[in-house]
Amino acid sequence: MTPDEQKRAAAAKALDYVTEGMKLGLGTGSTAAHFVDLLGGRVKQGLGVICVPTSKATHKQAEALGIPLTTLDETPSLDLTVDGADELDGALNLTKGGGGALLREKIVAMASDRMIVIADESKVVENLGAFDLPIEVVPFGAGATVIMIEKLAAGLGCKGPVTRRKTASGEDFITDGGHYIYDCAFGVIPDPVALDSGLNKIPGVVENGLFTGIAALAVIAGDDGVREIKPA
Repeated sequence: MTPDEQKRAAAAKALDYVTEGMKLGLGTGSTAAHFVDLLGGRVKQGLGVICVPTSKATHKQAEALGIPLTTLDETPSLDLTVDGADELDGALNLTKGGGGALLREKIVAMASDRMIVIADESKVVENLGAFDLPIEVVPFGAGATVIMIEKLAAGLGCKGPVTRRKTASGEDFITDGGHYIYDCAFGVIPDPVALDSGLNKIPGVVENGLFTGIAALAVIAGDDGVREIKPA
């Protein structure tokens, strides 16, 4: 299978966990988009669900497919969130945020009874860090916030460039919430849990792309088929 076929296979397997009447969180990114597409097909066949999208892009896709949508203000407790990941390890610690939706993705995941991660085999790693860690930062005082991020990270064995994300045209990337994203090229993150906790104590950090202790199951597709990983 091609990587895209693997993503779709993982998304199709995750759909087995969706049942009538569920309140769902819909993730953002290329793999999550496959899940939304397949869910739309099930909705057309009569499946009754209501969903909270994690980004404007996912909202637009789901709306076009006729998937019933709500918000966390209207529906503050969800049954299940299905989302992708940029990296995941054997303990189901995740790196997310390559698409810039990490804040809303984490809010929705934490409002759910369960989170299922869907990914192709290439996303599974022994240690997080090869994919740059995204951190969402308030524009006010961003330079000072970056210094605090670098100091904290260095104390936890994480060193590497911390770079403000740009768009293809060279402008600052701005999240749906109006914030900057800084991508941290740490290489290896020895203790994702400690880094996750420490980053969110820095006042200018809105949220970071480490999802630790959140995912209950990963559905991974590769050339040999689809397998499932539960937290170690």
